[in-house]
Amino acid sequence: MLQVRLMLALLSAVLAGPALAQTNAAPGATDSPPLAPLPAPAIDENAPPLAYIDDALHAIAAHRDGEAMEAIERAESRLLTRSVKPSQARTADQKPLIQQLGEARRALGAGDRLQAVQLLQAASQNPEARSKGQ
Repeated sequence: MLQVRLMLALLSAVLAGPALAQTNAAPGATDSPPLAPLPAPAIDENAPPLAYIDDALHAIAAHRDGEAMEAIERAESRLLTRSVKPSQARTADQKPLIQQLGEARRALGAGDRLQAVQLLQAASQNPEARSKGQ
């Protein structure tokens, strides 16, 4: 009877081995679900970039970094809407305000909330932030 139990235990271990190996096929791989979309700011879609910058500052102050990130990205999008020749489409826009927002987004993504706030405050002083983009 002891031999039968040992054989069953050994058989179970042998059969379970491939299944366990499949679940951990890649080191560090996870089966986590996709991330939920970031919360959208409650701002009129025709608002100038400044409205999104202000919303991002308020979101950071309330520790809602995901919402702040979305607001920064929307401010950038408002500014990046432009008409250019097809040959220039791949050329990055070099406006200082766009660069400040990109730096603020990267700082927030790296967890440097203070730097993100400072960059957003500087960006809010740019007159271009008050325009509705081009």
